[in-house]
Amino acid sequence: MLKIKIVVVDRTRAPFLSDGEAFYLKRLRRYAPTEWIEVKPARIKKGVPKEAVLGAEGEAIKKRVHERDYVFALSISGKPYTSGDLARRFEKLSLTQDRLCFIIGGPLGLSGEILDKTANETLSLSKLTLTHEMARVILIEQIYRAFTILKGEKYHK
Repeated sequence: MLKIKIVVVDRTRAPFLSDGEAFYLKRLRRYAPTEWIEVKPARIKKGVPKEAVLGAEGEAIKKRVHERDYVFALSISGKPYTSGDLARRFEKLSLTQDRLCFIIGGPLGLSGEILDKTANETLSLSKLTLTHEMARVILIEQIYRAFTILKGEKYHK
């Protein structure tokens, strides 16, 4: 059985998005043990380079990723999947992996080290730019949808 880990930078501030996360996490946990991890964001201050902020957040993220995790880093430049393709990707990975880890950065995204070295692959949820908080709800819903597809349930149409 696949285990799911979702690592995010900072907490979700918008109550309606936090409610959406809780809603889909509850549904997802019926299919797979799911761990939700929030790492502390680096302070974004005037004069501090973006790379320094991303590097600090990247270090915090790496501490939460296990060497056995198969890591998907979310990025607008990542590979786009249809819901069916994502379900088939999970099915294929389940033959060799037991832990899937998804990483969503903060408002500045993810460091190059996370994208290039930590991640096994990058995933794009849309060609549109989404807030990091909104991407969380969409990601959880799509993981949940993938499991319903694999189980042949009618949620996915």
